[in-house]
Amino acid sequence: MATYISHSPEETHALGETWGREARPGLVIALSGDLGAGKTQLTKGIARGLGMNDRVHSPTFALVNEYPQGRLPLFHVDLYRLETPDQILAAGLEEYFHPAGVSVIEWAERWFNEISDFQAQAAKGTHLRRVSIETINENERRITYEDFGD
Repeated sequence: MATYISHSPEETHALGETWGREARPGLVIALSGDLGAGKTQLTKGIARGLGMNDRVHSPTFALVNEYPQGRLPLFHVDLYRLETPDQILAAGLEEYFHPAGVSVIEWAERWFNEISDFQAQAAKGTHLRRVSIETINENERRITYEDFGD
């Protein structure tokens, strides 16, 4: 497990950009953190690292925003309005857990809650990065992440 301390939204964006440049097809980045912690800011950086110039918006009401223009397609999923894995399945979102490009899933704890959930998905061939963003103060964030799968 690795920890990164971001001192500004720009640093959070830069970390995401690094991850986007390194991303391979099939990567699922599972984000957890309170409202305003920086999940969408990190996603904007990932999009930039994938070579996208589009404006990235949180898909809270749409559930999914797709950005096909970069080196790999980006699928930005927001589970905030869904509370259980059954609701996620009923919404038809399971395909984003095995993407042709990169999926970034906000509020991922609503689908993946335990380490065993990540291990089970990794056993199915999914490369997962579990990310927790914690607000330290107005500008600083503790970003902890761990990879599962190859």
